[in-house]
Amino acid sequence: MSEVSSSRSDADGSAPFELHYFPPDPDLADMVSSFYFARLNLPKFDEYERADRPQFRFVTNADGEYIFADGHHAPVSRAIIIGPTSGRVRAISNCPAQLFGFGLLPAGWAALMGDDAEKLTDRALDATDRFGPWIEDVATTLEQAADVEAKLVIGNNFAREVLTRGEAPPLWFIRTVDEWLTASPSPQVPELVDATGMSIRSVERMTKHYYGLSPRMLARKYRAVRAASALARGEGLDSAQLGDAFYDQSHLIREIKRFAGATPGQLSKPTYYTQATTKGRKQLAGKVGPMVSET
Repeated sequence: MSEVSSSRSDADGSAPFELHYFPPDPDLADMVSSFYFARLNLPKFDEYERADRPQFRFVTNADGEYIFADGHHAPVSRAIIIGPTSGRVRAISNCPAQLFGFGLLPAGWAALMGDDAEKLTDRALDATDRFGPWIEDVATTLEQAADVEAKLVIGNNFAREVLTRGEAPPLWFIRTVDEWLTASPSPQVPELVDATGMSIRSVERMTKHYYGLSPRMLARKYRAVRAASALARGEGLDSAQLGDAFYDQSHLIREIKRFAGATPGQLSKPTYYTQATTKGRKQLAGKVGPMVSET
């Protein structure tokens, strides 16, 4: 097992906040970005999550909500599916909780949701509505697991089960898009069209289906969260090869605030949650793709 951990501990050894990241088993690498376990020993958690890929989460003491960029509210449920997001998301828990989940790469998202994939951008749903009451048994098994290692075994097996029920995604297209997003600090849509050999209409249809966004919005999202992650880790944009990605300072501020929920100045002193998330993902470099470790 490979683990990347971030935690904040008080002098007496208690930990009001813990976050642990794990790469998926090799056979899930095309579908799952990473697994993670968080423990929130706080009376209330209220933070912005950056625009992200879809998530499947199991939550104990589910009492809270997600507020999406368009103002839509979704209650937290014991097992929840969160679609791809087009902007920052306010995540609220009204009591201490534990969370075990995994991020979904485009192939995994299509396999999980099929034709409904693009309909869940900036939305969430109770997983029992999609898969039935047996999801409650999975949640109970995870809660009763002896340790994080046992949760990870259960999580990999669960992902393996639910991600083999749906469509077989076109990995060539997904890999082409991922390469386009990572090859340049500011990806241009005509370059993606040329790389796929498809019409712009076909490219737009497929990116919306597998990524939840149009190519243009997808490029903006990835550019902004990549820059925000670098700033939160204390890296300069030039060292992260993003120095020329934005027109000017005001453009940088607008884009990062929209997609990450904070200004560059605020990210220079990130909240512990933001710092733990960005550094934890970065430490997975070499074990997961750059689309995951850089954001």
